Amino acid sequence: QVQLVESGGGLVQAGGSLRLSCAASGIIFRRNTMGWYRQAPDMQRELVATITSGDYTNYADSVKGRFTISRDNAKNTVYLQMNNLKFEDTAVYYCNAKNTWSAYWGQGTQVTVSS
Repeated sequence: QVQLVESGGGLVQAGGSLRLSCAASGIIFRRNTMGWYRQAPDMQRELVATITSGDYTNYADSVKGRFTISRDNAKNTVYLQMNNLKFEDTAVYYCNAKNTWSAYWGQGTQVTVSS
């Protein structure tokens, strides 16, 4: 059974930082592209950042220079360091694992940035 469990969300003031974690089980973690997506109220889910099995990273333009995605294959965990948070970063953040055959989602963690 595949599980992606996010943690680290919360309430933070604008300009602050949060670090999200996603612990994976039931998959061969090192073979998956891992990603973070977010969904704000009444908005579509959008890509935030991805990291491939070879550690290549990709970011949405809106978070470049502020967010950093990383992975620890020994811990089966992917991280999202979020700095200089803005009000518009408020959303539910979802962890995603993707390989050639399947894609999986976590339950999400709420990030709320107060202005």
